[in-house]
Amino acid sequence: MDLPPLTLPQMLREQAQRMPRRIAIRQKDFGIWKPCTWADYWRRARHVGLGLRSLGVPEGGHIGVLSENRIEWVLTQLGAGAVRAVTVGLYPTSPAAEISYVLAHADIELVVCEDQEQTEKVLQSRAALPRLRRIVVIETKGLRSYTDEERELVCTFAELEAMGAERDAAEPELIEQALSGQQLDDIGLMIYTSGSTGKPKGAMISYRNMRGVAPGIIDRLGLGPDDSHLSYLPLCHVAEQMLTTFVPIYSGAQVNFGESIRTVQQDLREVAPTLFLGVPRIWEKLHAAITIKMQEARPWTRALYERAMHACEPFAAKSASQRTIAQRLTYAFWYWLVLRALLNFIGLRRAHVALTGAAPIPPAIVRYFRTLGLPLVEVYGLTESTGMILGQHPDRIALGTVGEPILGLDYRKGEDDELLVRGEMVFAGYYKSREQTESVIQDGWLKTGDVIAEEGGMLRIVDRLKDIMITAGGKNLTPSEIENTVKASPYVKECIVIADGRKYVSALVQIEFDTVSKWAESQGIAFTHFRSLAENPAVRELMQQQIDQANKQLAAVSQIKRFHLLTKELDHDDGEVTATMKVKRGSIYTAYAQQIEALYS
Repeated sequence: MDLPPLTLPQMLREQAQRMPRRIAIRQKDFGIWKPCTWADYWRRARHVGLGLRSLGVPEGGHIGVLSENRIEWVLTQLGAGAVRAVTVGLYPTSPAAEISYVLAHADIELVVCEDQEQTEKVLQSRAALPRLRRIVVIETKGLRSYTDEERELVCTFAELEAMGAERDAAEPELIEQALSGQQLDDIGLMIYTSGSTGKPKGAMISYRNMRGVAPGIIDRLGLGPDDSHLSYLPLCHVAEQMLTTFVPIYSGAQVNFGESIRTVQQDLREVAPTLFLGVPRIWEKLHAAITIKMQEARPWTRALYERAMHACEPFAAKSASQRTIAQRLTYAFWYWLVLRALLNFIGLRRAHVALTGAAPIPPAIVRYFRTLGLPLVEVYGLTESTGMILGQHPDRIALGTVGEPILGLDYRKGEDDELLVRGEMVFAGYYKSREQTESVIQDGWLKTGDVIAEEGGMLRIVDRLKDIMITAGGKNLTPSEIENTVKASPYVKECIVIADGRKYVSALVQIEFDTVSKWAESQGIAFTHFRSLAENPAVRELMQQQIDQANKQLAAVSQIKRFHLLTKELDHDDGEVTATMKVKRGSIYTAYAQQIEALYS
């Protein structure tokens, strides 16, 4: 698939010229979905870019964005790109210390904040940010309480756009001059890694990288201009970037921004997107939500649901076009009787493709949603590969694998069966770290750090190379396989395996509070909070049943012999998980050292 040799901002201008009145973005404000055409998208982005230039941001300057997903996020990104500045996203859930580190390391000169809460985090770090010249705030409530000095530093997003509009009217040639000099090898975006094993690193993503990955994603997933997507995962993560900016701007598809991350379920029902991306935690939560709904249902409804799942599960791995006539009739019967209502409940009845990626997922969860009739496929990618580079073909599904390489990607096995990849999507390097860049890119090949196995033409991710454990008996174990088998249970939220240098496998287990609390209520078990629930003997027995069920699916050497139930939820602020909810094994092993040793006493 050939795409024009244009950078992302150049392609946005092109789409505005090709289909000016077509809806590019919809944003929900106060319950109303407000449309933005491609012409409006380009006009507003242009004004934001010129406003940034008016505030003193130079060509090549670095702009930070600290906000949930919303239209102002992408307007800042594309506007900054239009004047050849670089955008750096930050997680709005991050504490001030993490935000201070990224802002300082990335040499941020101006930061766009969503509201007073995010602005306060930046102001707390002001002394450590000598390059920061301005803060732009989208929602202005609470700004009146600032001191005169703080007010001089702060301006509103509306003022930024107005400044840009004035400059655009006075000097319309400025944007054209900037865009005409833009090259595909220019850096357009910096994405900071989650920092699960150390300080976050700034991955520099060029426009060539974005253009290099887009055709493969469009081809593999069968995407086009009639597709729609709900943007809700953090835009400072490459997974959301690829479906909110890279692919839609090249393909002409529509993006929807909901009211808040807290309204995703309602927004999904209203948008009914044709494309949906969920990290494993999202799919596990949806699985748990349906489980709760069925626990609350009448006995005959629950019986129909169980019969529907039993009838449709045998052809879950097949796409709709691959099913026999008998299988199509079976699914159609149960779809209208039971499954359609469940797909409406999660808001994905119109999705012609759904993705899971960014972390390993239990194959049982993928099979579950495919049994419902949702065409869920597993994909694989890295920040350093500019997003998805492996993915299951909708008509070639092998559960437990991540499918095949996308267009434009070369791959091979390296030492210890590490996946090595090469192509235009391989990132430009880590910001201010030549040594770290050279450690992962060698002779043009990106070392992914993931061990792979080939199964019938499909690739399976075995585990992170650094996570593979060797027991005291010398057996190699892949913890993610064990953990995912346990996490297939709707009652388990997190499982962290301990086995390295140990005589048997043990685990730290965290309950899924919503489903376990519903189960406890149905059993007449009293509890007041998370800890009292987790410490209840009946809940421990429930968890033992889940472990026993998982162990039946594992080799003897991989089976969990003992486990400790966590009495609190793992927390980002406590340094136990990253902003993307990836477990920080080292931190957890240290924090729970006493409990771990008790498992081997």
